Amino acid sequence: MPVLSEKGKMTLVEKLRAGQNVYGTSMTASGPHWPAAAAKAGLDFVFLDTEHIPQNREQLSLMCQLYKGLGIAPIVRIPSPDPYLACQAIDAGAAGVVAPYLESVGQVQTLVGATKYRPLKGEKLDAYLSGKEEMPEELRAYITRFNANTLCIANIESVPALERLDELLSVPGVDGVFIGPHDLSVSLGVPEQYDHPVFEEAVISIIRQTRAKGLAIGIHFSLEPERQIRWVREGANIIVHSFDIALFAQRLRQDMDIIRQGAGDAAAETDNAAMII
Repeated sequence: MPVLSEKGKMTLVEKLRAGQNVYGTSMTASGPHWPAAAAKAGLDFVFLDTEHIPQNREQLSLMCQLYKGLGIAPIVRIPSPDPYLACQAIDAGAAGVVAPYLESVGQVQTLVGATKYRPLKGEKLDAYLSGKEEMPEELRAYITRFNANTLCIANIESVPALERLDELLSVPGVDGVFIGPHDLSVSLGVPEQYDHPVFEEAVISIIRQTRAKGLAIGIHFSLEPERQIRWVREGANIIVHSFDIALFAQRLRQDMDIIRQGAGDAAAETDNAAMII
């Protein structure tokens, strides 16, 4: 039976396990009115970044709790697969944790240990993760239950990660992948060329390998919705569309151009470069 939230909706974890698409955006603003605005879009989750965005623990916790209260699951990206940072994010209310630029099995195991084996840490955790020790059955049941609704998501955004993808995704406990298009394009040598055959071939390969493992996958773009649809048709099922600042800037520019033209004035000259997060 699906695990339902207090409002009777399927949780993000259950939707993904059921093979459904889930929809979200990235939020950088910590103001109190943003969660309610996001809820009007019918989002399943929000992506909260602490790698590039200066969020302290108090701000992160407040944002997580506000979104959770509105039935939107917060997924938090930490700066590295640090088990202490992962636990802080989960304690703040994160439904899932993402770590960036993972390229080794050890990094993935560290993220899995932090999200799927809480509250174990240190040498004992290392022994269980490496297989040097067998976890007692009672402890395994407890750990599984304790972490049942926490998602472990790996950021795949480099050539080394692509080359080792099968190995990385074979680590037990990984639930899904986020593709970082900007960093991946740079690593591939085609920076921000998201229609380049080399970039597209890499994304298709990541999506197909991830889905073949039975895992969820998403790619984050701040560009036109049609780009999201293209990758959904290729197999992506976590739709991370744009972020608050980009959406605000794009809509404001569009509306102001309409008003200027209606008033008989020329559209403003603006920087059309893609926003990156």
